[in-house]
Amino acid sequence: MSANTATLTAAPEFPRLLGRFDPLGTFPRGRRARGELIDAVAASGLTGRGGAGFPTAIKLRAVAESGRRAVVVANGVEGEPPSAKDRFLLAQNPDLVLEGALAAAAAVGARDVILTVAAGAEYVRVRTEAAIEARRGTAQARFHLVTAPDRFVAGEESALVQLLNGGPAKPTFVPPRPFERGVDGRPTLVQNVETLANIGLIARHGPEWFRELGTVAEPGTVLVTVSGAVRKPGVHEVELGTPLRHLLCGDVPSPVAAVLVAGYFGSWVGARALDLPLSEAGLRPAGARLGARALVVLGADTCGLVETARVLDYLADESAGQCGPCKFGLRAMADAALSLASREAQPWVVDRLRILAGLVEGRGACAHPDGAAGLLRSALTLFGDEVDLHLRGHCSAAAA
Repeated sequence: MSANTATLTAAPEFPRLLGRFDPLGTFPRGRRARGELIDAVAASGLTGRGGAGFPTAIKLRAVAESGRRAVVVANGVEGEPPSAKDRFLLAQNPDLVLEGALAAAAAVGARDVILTVAAGAEYVRVRTEAAIEARRGTAQARFHLVTAPDRFVAGEESALVQLLNGGPAKPTFVPPRPFERGVDGRPTLVQNVETLANIGLIARHGPEWFRELGTVAEPGTVLVTVSGAVRKPGVHEVELGTPLRHLLCGDVPSPVAAVLVAGYFGSWVGARALDLPLSEAGLRPAGARLGARALVVLGADTCGLVETARVLDYLADESAGQCGPCKFGLRAMADAALSLASREAQPWVVDRLRILAGLVEGRGACAHPDGAAGLLRSALTLFGDEVDLHLRGHCSAAAA
């Protein structure tokens, strides 16, 4: 491994992803560097920052070992409404994302890098275009910037590949997966822009430097979007393992009733969970996971059942409309949840909601129905007392 990726042992900079970044640095290139960089990423323990948390080195290696000319897709299509981390990163530090994309391209043998952003994020697009233009003629790969529809499912990797192949931005059944046959039928590495930014840092500073922050099992820093009943919402960069309470800085205008962890495909957790660390292992006892690391704080004056029904209604409308369980099941689930939230439901509606969650789960082309079902189950569990109140025509939230 070269000195650039193995010997640098400077003190860790923090923040890393949102700190100052010098685009004039270098990273190893060429065939010999491919295996070196992938080995460095594997040693770093980096996992995907888009939500799935899959080991990044495995995806890199699968594309690199295909033996064919590959494509790299930088996924900046942030369809999750409570999340703003990818847009913020591209607006603040586009050069770091490009650095990581170029490093990944060198590692897998790609000459084309496609950056994707959601429609409507005009400032992000302008900033990204300027960063690409500054590298024009000097980069080792060709950059392309593509706008995707601002829809919840548009950022799913198979939906992105279908869009880039001239089709609608809707998920497709797998296999084949993008690493097997993606854009133009070529092996395609689809990585979230935050993941690519971390690859850029690992390529420049090495895996040991990357592991200086975070936990042993889950190293590094992550971007977290905090919103809801907080006085200072926004995107924060924190070490993995940071207590949830620290992210809120104790700065909430009312007692915390619950927190939605991981966004609309996440889970509701109670106020006690604020002492848990922000990591997959740390959140597991509360039945939650990191996901896209979007935290929505619910104050005591807001009803968790009303919020859940609103989200399920949104998810039903955002269905790709191509699978029966998603197209019809999510709408039935949302309508039942809305009746419960409005205190107009009969007791049997609760059983219907649980049955619908089981019927839609695991039966779509993507995880859209699974995420909705998981969110519903967590709400019925955490807000059990509130369910009983609503069935009797009452609500504990003053604003409901």
